[in-house]
Amino acid sequence: MVVELFSLCDAAADIGKLNMLGAFDTIWVESVPAMHPHCAIALRVRFDSIEQGSHRVRVNIVDHDGKHLVPGLEGNVEVAFPSGQPTVAVNLILGLQGLKLPAVGCCSIDLAIDGRHEQSLPLYVRMREKQDSP
Repeated sequence: MVVELFSLCDAAADIGKLNMLGAFDTIWVESVPAMHPHCAIALRVRFDSIEQGSHRVRVNIVDHDGKHLVPGLEGNVEVAFPSGQPTVAVNLILGLQGLKLPAVGCCSIDLAIDGRHEQSLPLYVRMREKQDSP
């Protein structure tokens, strides 16, 4: 198994092809706590034919202290192969609504497949500097 794509983005869709809009790693806030209204995690994983079957996928979003910002996102994906095809890619999209950001700093988006950590993405929460009024 190879993780071909793991990204935080504004939006994503799977219409036979994985489409992403606005990949990012930083959210600018004016104060904390803050809330990011909508974003998505786009994931594309390639499996070899010997990995056919069900696989458990888990995503955790945690702050710098390891505290969950949202409950862990977990599900199963069924991997099936067309006849004679040695690999297959699976696209997954996780929509996040109202992501609560309690403090500035670095968060982590952690991906595990079948109980094994595969990758992590940083998510930086940064304070936007206030502009002086004229």
